[in-house]
Amino acid sequence: MRKTTLAIALGALAQQAGAAGFIEDSKATLALRNFYINQDTRNADANTQEEWGQGFLFNYTSGYTEGTVGFGVDALGLLGVKLDSGKGRHYNPTSDKYSGTVFPTDSDGRAVDDFSSAGVTGKVRLSKTEGRIGTLQPKLPVVTINDGRLLPQTFEGGQVTSAEIDNLTLIGGQLEHAKGRSSSSSEGLSIGGANDAKKGQFSNKFYYAGSDYKIGKDLLAQYYYGNLEDFYQQHFLGLTHSLAIGPGTLKSDLRYFKSDSDGANSSASGRADGFVSSGYYGNGVTKGEVDNDTWSALFTYSLGGHAFSAGYQEVSGDSNFPFLNQGDGATAYLITDRQIGKFLSAGERTWLAEYGYDFTQVGAPGLKAVVTYLSGDNIDSASGDQQEWERDFRLDYTLQNGALKGLGISWRNASLRGNTSAADQDENRLILSYSLPIL
Repeated sequence: MRKTTLAIALGALAQQAGAAGFIEDSKATLALRNFYINQDTRNADANTQEEWGQGFLFNYTSGYTEGTVGFGVDALGLLGVKLDSGKGRHYNPTSDKYSGTVFPTDSDGRAVDDFSSAGVTGKVRLSKTEGRIGTLQPKLPVVTINDGRLLPQTFEGGQVTSAEIDNLTLIGGQLEHAKGRSSSSSEGLSIGGANDAKKGQFSNKFYYAGSDYKIGKDLLAQYYYGNLEDFYQQHFLGLTHSLAIGPGTLKSDLRYFKSDSDGANSSASGRADGFVSSGYYGNGVTKGEVDNDTWSALFTYSLGGHAFSAGYQEVSGDSNFPFLNQGDGATAYLITDRQIGKFLSAGERTWLAEYGYDFTQVGAPGLKAVVTYLSGDNIDSASGDQQEWERDFRLDYTLQNGALKGLGISWRNASLRGNTSAADQDENRLILSYSLPIL
């Protein structure tokens, strides 16, 4: 059904491809990303995972054909090339993993020399409403792509976005598959606890819908709903607000998620078949059933080049926070989803503090630094409440002039410690990025 619908859309497009607007408004870029990562694991079998690669990201966006209904097409091409890795540093010893840190794994347990993928998206526009089908990269509270490695994650499905009403944006869609950040193949959709690559359970239906309502220029209200068939249903409420206080600005970011079981996850037989969520299920609690409330508040005060942030998040219920997670790298829309950890375990309470500085204020435009500290405790476990902490440091610089103007350099350093089942880690990433306009 998905391929047939896309073929019809592309067939209609082909008949009008020469129309004004389709070519004239087209844009194409080639993004280059050089990515190095070193993960030093302190209390697990994998002592060090270290890989280095070069990524090529081609992105083509067409305009729309003329007429009441406009048609267009977007294309995405991704290629990752291994520059350095090794079997001991790739570390993928078990068959239940999709890949290593950056690259897919060959039959010998080593990183492949290169991997690639491509995607096409057909699109149609009527007034201020746009429909898209094919490769999608959503960035929404209930589903957001992961772009933390050499190449970004992508999804397959369809989405409609409408802005017919002033200050109100409506979005709805369905996703069927995901292609991981270190993979060339599409996989089904799952959550933590059920996403074992060989023995897990997966779904091909994730429905989502929501709205962004701008209440004045400084207040945004959001509601979104997500449903991964046979796993969970999730409601999200969000508010963001900016307020001038003295010489600076205070930004408030409030988020609330309510998640419950769906389909197979709601029944004992379904959970016995593997449709389960991760979490701690003691004292007679139904094992593996999604039951989670998560709320958070993050406040950031910006003054000149300074940005001071403080936040708090609380996870309640019997399961961990559920989100689309195929086991090969995924992002949760939480203020605590950071370089290494996510701080989303059942019962967890997390405090966050962050300081950022933009060196433009002292004559060094393009240079920015951010340091973050998170501390989580009260994590439910069989051995009693557990705790963890993470410290992140990030330094970014973008060349402002010269032949390589726009070249980005980023160093990201993080440490994670705790007494949970997660491994203690020290991690460094070095990323060079550059974008070349083609059209």
